[in-house]
Amino acid sequence: MKLGKTSALGIIFSLAIVATGCGQKTTTSNPDQAAAASTTAASEQKLNVEVSFYPMYDFTKNVAGDLADVHTLIPPAMEPHDWEPTPQDIASIEKADVLVYNGAGMESWMDQVKDSLSNSKLVQVEASQGISIREGGEEEEHDHDHADKATTTEEHDHADDASAKEGHEHDAATGEEHDHDHGGLDPHVWLSPALAIKEVRNIEAGLAKAAPQHADQFKQNADAYIVKLEALDQDFKAAVKDSKRKDFITQHAAFAYLAAEYGLQQVPIAGLSPEQEPSAAQMATVIDFAKEHKVKTIFFETLVSSKVSETIAKEIGAKTAVLNPIEGLTEDEVKAGKDYISVMRENMEALKLALNE
Repeated sequence: MKLGKTSALGIIFSLAIVATGCGQKTTTSNPDQAAAASTTAASEQKLNVEVSFYPMYDFTKNVAGDLADVHTLIPPAMEPHDWEPTPQDIASIEKADVLVYNGAGMESWMDQVKDSLSNSKLVQVEASQGISIREGGEEEEHDHDHADKATTTEEHDHADDASAKEGHEHDAATGEEHDHDHGGLDPHVWLSPALAIKEVRNIEAGLAKAAPQHADQFKQNADAYIVKLEALDQDFKAAVKDSKRKDFITQHAAFAYLAAEYGLQQVPIAGLSPEQEPSAAQMATVIDFAKEHKVKTIFFETLVSSKVSETIAKEIGAKTAVLNPIEGLTEDEVKAGKDYISVMRENMEALKLALNE
């Protein structure tokens, strides 16, 4: 990661401090009036929330409603693995009330940025907190002869109440640090609707900590959104329950949580990073699997090249289709009004077709 160099980050953060410090001096001739105005402004001001990438934006926006201004650090159509923060981005985080990120290694730049922040009031929400994170080792991703390895995940904590998480290493609402390494882990928890519900609850807890006077409204908003996520979860179960096959081939190894939730087998061509190029041996293994199991659809995604999937599809006489990891929406998807739930329903229909060919 380019940002991994301490010296480079120090330069970026120094520039961010300069950007943050400009234009903040205010004068008034009446301290009492200033204090009263400040109190009124604070009570009416929306929360300033920075989020890392699209799923965190959609979840946060649904929980916050009109009580927060939510800004996504990673722009639409930008593949999150390609992105690193600018001095302006760090300055925006420094001035925020809440920072929401997925965690589990998705935002590889986050730990270094957080260590450089001086805003002690910033509420940091690691949305994946409380979820058992899968190992993302290559030996698991490419062991296509053992379906159990591709579909088994550790039991995750189903307690929705944020107070039930006190025993975990990291408090999603307070942002206290935990001591573990996210390296080599699979961060794509949001692709399981059941786990997305847990992320929404963590976000709710963080917003309530930042603005406790609105805690009831945040809970009401979260409850309403979770009803939709629960419906999505039930529809996924029904869509794949009686399918002819349980395996699907995808270019990016992003769907292990979804596969585990619904008893499917993900067969990834490459690894967790969509930029990872498969070796000739990996390509041959997937082609052999596809031929043996008479796979007729090879999935690719929207934000990266589909060349690898098309190569395998051509080799076995199959077609290609989109299975979207929702790491970011394209401009066309944004203009069309698509969101997490609508794209997940498109994924559901695409899977349903492929599993019944």
